[in-house]
This record gives sequence, C-alpha cells and structure tokens, in this order.
Amino acid sequence: MTAIDPTAHLTAEQIEELGRELDAIRDEVIADRGEKDAAYIRKVISAQRKLELASRGVLLFSIFPPAWIIGTAGLSVAKIMDNMEIGHNILHGQWDWMRDPKIHSTTWEWDHVSPSEQWKHSHNELHHTYTNVIGKDNDLGYGIMRVDEDQKWSPFHLGQPLWNFINACFFEYGIAAYDLELGKNLSKRRRKNPEFRARARAVGRKIRKQVLKDYVIHPLLSGPSFLPTLAATFTANLVRNVWTHSVIMCGHFPEGVQVFERRSIKGETRGQWYLRQMMGSANISGSKAMHFMTGNLSHQIEHHLFPDLPSNRYAEVAVKVRALFEKYELEYVTGPLPKQVFSAWHKVFRLSLPNKKPVVKTPEREQELVAA
Repeated sequence: MTAIDPTAHLTAEQIEELGRELDAIRDEVIADRGEKDAAYIRKVISAQRKLELASRGVLLFSIFPPAWIIGTAGLSVAKIMDNMEIGHNILHGQWDWMRDPKIHSTTWEWDHVSPSEQWKHSHNELHHTYTNVIGKDNDLGYGIMRVDEDQKWSPFHLGQPLWNFINACFFEYGIAAYDLELGKNLSKRRRKNPEFRARARAVGRKIRKQVLKDYVIHPLLSGPSFLPTLAATFTANLVRNVWTHSVIMCGHFPEGVQVFERRSIKGETRGQWYLRQMMGSANISGSKAMHFMTGNLSHQIEHHLFPDLPSNRYAEVAVKVRALFEKYELEYVTGPLPKQVFSAWHKVFRLSLPNKKPVVKTPEREQELVAA
C-alpha cells in the first residue's frame, strides 16, 4: 500500500463508468469468439504434443551431446507450452465455450504436480477474486515473503531472496504445497482433517504419476542413455519452473504494483473490483513469440480483468485497456522482461530488510497485518 493512493483522483461515478467500459470490451470479445479462436488452441495443443513426442524421441539417444541439447531444449519448450498457454488457460475456462470435452476446464489435466481441481480453487476462485489483498490472496508472496512495508518485519525475512530462489527452482511443488495450504495445515489437529487428508492424497498421487513418467519410464526406455535422459528431464522441469515463476513474479510483484487491505474490499462494486485488478497487476512488453511463451500472461493486466477470455485475444484487448488507463490517468505498469525481473527481485530484497523508518499503524491496521 502506497502512502499516496494512485486512484484517489477518481470519483465513485468515474469508477463505475470505468467498469461499464471494461464490461463492454469483454462483451465484444465474447460475442466475436468463433472458429478462428477454436482453431488456434487446437493448433497449439497439436504442436505442443508433437514437440514433446519428438523431443522425448531424440532424448532416447541423449548419450550423444547434440541429441541431449536438442532434446532438452525441445522438452523445456514443450513443458512451458503445456503449463502456460495450454494448461493455465484451459483450466481458467477460456475455451469452455467450444463445448469440446477434450479441451474443457472440467476434464483437462496438465503436466504439473498440482491436481487441476485443487489449482482451480486456489487460483481461479481465491487469487483472482482477492487479487493482492493481504490476508486473502495467498498468491501474494506464497506465504513465505513479506510483500508490503506495513507488514511486521522479522529476522526470518532476511532469507526471503533465498526462499524465493528455491521456490523458483521447484515452483510446481511450491504451488502444490500452496494449494494444500500446507503451512497452516501442518499442526497435528489440522493434519487429521479428512478433507485435508483427501487433498494431500490427491497431490501424492499426482506427484507419483509425474515422477514415474519423467524420472522412471522415459529414462528406462532410453536404455544406455538412462542417466543423460534423467538429467535432461530434470533440466527441462527446472527451466519450466524458473520461467513460470519469473513470468508470474513480473506480473504481480514489480515496483508500482499495488497491494490492498482487507477492509478496502468491503462492499466492493464491480467497478472497484476492476480497478483493483488494474492496479494490482503488471505487464511484460515484447515480441509475439515472447507473449506466446508466457501463455499471454505478459498481458497480466488484461488477464486479471478478463481471466475467462481466450488468451489469443489479450493483445488486441490490451490496446483498448491501455487507452482506458490513459483516459482515467492511471499508471499502466509495463516493461521488457529484464526490467520487470530486476524490479520484482529488487522489491524482494528491499522488503527482506527492516524499514528504515517506523510505520505508524492504527489498531485496526495492526490486527489486519497480524492476521495476514
């Protein structure tokens, strides 16, 4: 929360008008969805499957360095495509309108250790509803980082850059733990909760399935290339995890992105919800290829405004959304990937240290931060 509210110049009437204008943008895209969009996602899924199959085939001969390099690179890209442009967006329901049971949020399972049903609850229902609200949005720092100057500092936060780096390397496991709300469920009493135990078993089954596929079956099929294939798969998963973490960090954590108090969303209107999405997200500028590899989450602002619109439409929507930012004199936080990565990591380091000046808090604010 910044000392100066960047939206303070807007009247209640302006905020609701902004909401109506954003609704109009969404309605226009929904009315225009059609075969061209359906052909896009089917083409992407086909290309990803062919790339993964070809890469795994090349890795059968990964004992030879050229095959290892080509296979690892291809598998890394295939895994990124599966998680970002395909899995993430299908599970958001962006393609449910096609009525294709094979490409639907209720049937899709992805190359990830977090079961899709659990991810949809923590991400779609919680994160996108309570974007950047301290104590409500668990995506905000994933429960291991201090994300605002007003939050009480402790020596634990000195390790924040290290925790974030480890989380980046094993991001899919971090997401699975976060989906389970593992931190608050580790107590003996909570561990016995039947609902938690059922969800934990589901995660365990998904982890076993992923490990069996990536680190047992595929390497065994490689015969004498067992160890190189094992190393290649580990590398591909590492690349996918670091890339995914970086994209998400750039969309949620750079300087200029706002966080919010829980009391600020009481009685929140549609226009106010839209405004919070606008101010609580950041974009990444770049080429079409870069946008594709981010799953179009480089258009994070547009994604948070319209999470159920087809991802291939975000680029055209972004032009209209940015015009509204200018119209209402709001800051559209964006920049190239290196700049956004630096900004996000700078914030991680900055908030790992105690404040130079004490923060004055009201009793209500103190209670809210402790609860967070």
